[in-house]
Amino acid sequence: MRADGLGGTARSEPPRIFPDYSGIVLPPNIAPLNFRIEEPGSHYRAEFRASQGSPIKVSSRSASVQIPAPAWRALLQANLGQPLYCDIAVQTSSGEWRRFGTLTNHIAREPIDSHLVYRLLKPLYNAYVHIGIYQRDLQTFEQRAVLENQSFGGDCLNCHTFLNRDPNTFALNIRTGNKINPMLLVSSNGTARVDKTMGYLSWHPSGRLIAFSANKLSFFSHTQAETRDVFDAKSDLGIYRVDSNTVVFPPAIAHPDWNETWPGWSPDGSHLYYCRAAPLAIERYRQIRYDLVRVSYDIDHDQWGEPEVMVSAQETGHSACQPKVSPDGRWLVFCLCQWGSFPVYQKSSDLYVMDLATRRFRRLEINSDQAESWHSWSSNSRWLVFSSKRLDGLFARPFFSYVNDQGSFSKPFLLPQNEPDFYDSYLNTFNVPELVQGPVVVTEQELARTILKPRKILTPQGGSPPTAPAQAIGQGDEGQSNYRPTRE
Repeated sequence: MRADGLGGTARSEPPRIFPDYSGIVLPPNIAPLNFRIEEPGSHYRAEFRASQGSPIKVSSRSASVQIPAPAWRALLQANLGQPLYCDIAVQTSSGEWRRFGTLTNHIAREPIDSHLVYRLLKPLYNAYVHIGIYQRDLQTFEQRAVLENQSFGGDCLNCHTFLNRDPNTFALNIRTGNKINPMLLVSSNGTARVDKTMGYLSWHPSGRLIAFSANKLSFFSHTQAETRDVFDAKSDLGIYRVDSNTVVFPPAIAHPDWNETWPGWSPDGSHLYYCRAAPLAIERYRQIRYDLVRVSYDIDHDQWGEPEVMVSAQETGHSACQPKVSPDGRWLVFCLCQWGSFPVYQKSSDLYVMDLATRRFRRLEINSDQAESWHSWSSNSRWLVFSSKRLDGLFARPFFSYVNDQGSFSKPFLLPQNEPDFYDSYLNTFNVPELVQGPVVVTEQELARTILKPRKILTPQGGSPPTAPAQAIGQGDEGQSNYRPTRE
């Protein structure tokens, strides 16, 4: 197909644009992929076209291309599974028009879940002023707060975790200054404050229990590359039984010889995936490497199997973190980094995928030379969202990739914004992006009230881990430590 109406001298090379929305697979229900043309000029034209429907033409003296949303939605819906072309022309200072090579993308047949929930915070070291959990409608540019820490006294919040991507059933953790670090529980029965400190969370697909970590974490600094790091002195996995309001620490996942963390259930609930490492002193932090492990579980008989190593740290020479199984049960995505259990601070952190049918795994083709972490699957197992620092090495941003039947991942694309210049000056980092099937409807006022003046308080009954930690903190959070190594 040839572009009509742009005019000018044709050139074969493609134009430079930001974000790089070229050569990607995009959902048919995504908001307009607005971008900035990074070619010098005084006037700009862009035309979007496909085999069906009317083309979209944008003309402006600004290098920012903002696509009309109704026309964009119509063009995508009319061309499911088809290529989407973009032709760009730039008028030079001499008045000549230059037409660049066509940009080609592909419109997937499968949609992405409608909403993305993430935490926003500044990339600070040991103090937080404003932290919030927000939801973004991926079909538009609307962002709305789920809960901001200013609504309940400025304390920390983290670890939002949804049951089967249902926006109406979720849990999140709160850290307060009065030694109560509760979990908020939101379900069809309303909201409740669970006065029990929990770390990383994972719902069993039945909704009857939540696996959680109990970590003794501390933030510390060193002098190699990214200076921040998190040390886990002691951790175990526990089970919070939602139906009976009890906590247990099964020996299979709370063994005194191991530090266990990062729980993640399989979609059928028959296995719990997690990471474990032998405890070492903080001075040996560069030697701490976690295996990726799973253990079978029979919920009807409350019986655990024997843990089995899926990815050995001794064999890979790397540390495993954040296992997440696709909803169809086929693929397991996880992080491997040089050491430790906090990949967002590791430039070496890359995403890997295991085919659970064969147990073979590989480094994903979507990685960059910066940290990749905080990945989440869509309900149809066709989309993966993850946080990446690839733009500047400092701020984590959400990227999306399409996954086909063979487990190939397409070139990632950045979360679109209405203003193409948005990321140039936005000083918050995105972490824990979670895809959900609709908007969170519980109000921020209700969540804040549940923290400060709850109508329902649950105090779980049960035991403690083999070695009880002093405090547990959640996803993306940092404690403090006096350890400051100056030599590597």
